[in-house]
Amino acid sequence: MQNNRFFEETFDEERALYGSDGIVVEKCRFDGPADGESALKESKNIEIKDSYFNLRYPFWHDDNLTIDGSEMTENCRAALWYTHNATITNSKLHGIKALRECSNIKITNSDIISPEFGWSVSDIKMKDSSAASEYFMMRSDHLHFENVSLTGKYSFQYITDSVFENCNFDTKDAFWHAKNVVVKNSTVKGEYLAWYCENVTFENCKIIGTQPLCYCKSLKLINCEMIDTDLAFEKSEVEASITTNVISIKNPKSGKITVPAVDEIIMDDPEAKGFVSID
Repeated sequence: MQNNRFFEETFDEERALYGSDGIVVEKCRFDGPADGESALKESKNIEIKDSYFNLRYPFWHDDNLTIDGSEMTENCRAALWYTHNATITNSKLHGIKALRECSNIKITNSDIISPEFGWSVSDIKMKDSSAASEYFMMRSDHLHFENVSLTGKYSFQYITDSVFENCNFDTKDAFWHAKNVVVKNSTVKGEYLAWYCENVTFENCKIIGTQPLCYCKSLKLINCEMIDTDLAFEKSEVEASITTNVISIKNPKSGKITVPAVDEIIMDDPEAKGFVSID
């Protein structure tokens, strides 16, 4: 008969708790000289509390998982893959590639330091958390973030059907090829924001950095600030209401851009039909 509760134990062997169902793991350590992988692979209905993970691939192909107050170190590589229905709270996810091809995941009050985090995931809710990552959430869909801060590069590329509210993103090349995305009440800082995106809306946002929002389709900006932005909107289909001075706007393809002041309007492409209104 399977033990249903593990308390203050240490596991370092290969597949230590493989295929478990309905267990509680509290104040345990997954660490040691055996250097075993895949501790809880193919498990379901698992509750993790205040535990420490220093070995690779602990949560693969899991279902119905809760993790609270736990730490996954930089050695805890690829911690969650192919896992569904998980809630992560008050935890540290510090290993590379920590979330991939997962669905229905909720992350709250947690800290992420993980290059290549969140590739090809679906229905991810993240709230009151921080992240440092490269290629963050690439090719993912149905994301809903609230009060999340991010530093990194190449974030949210190829994402679809997602909403971001009250966030602070400092990230280069964010939202490239994004589709059906809304960003509200947020700050987005970085170079080359949202090139090649489609049906993306920024509402009550602060946008900072060079050459934003080029080659876009059905782009909307509603009541947004643009700081240190030059060569904006090149070859984009755009409707924008901007509340601050813009350094330069270049060859918008179509639509109307309303702005209180702009230092330079560059219209040297005969295909550029967008209209800039100084109000």
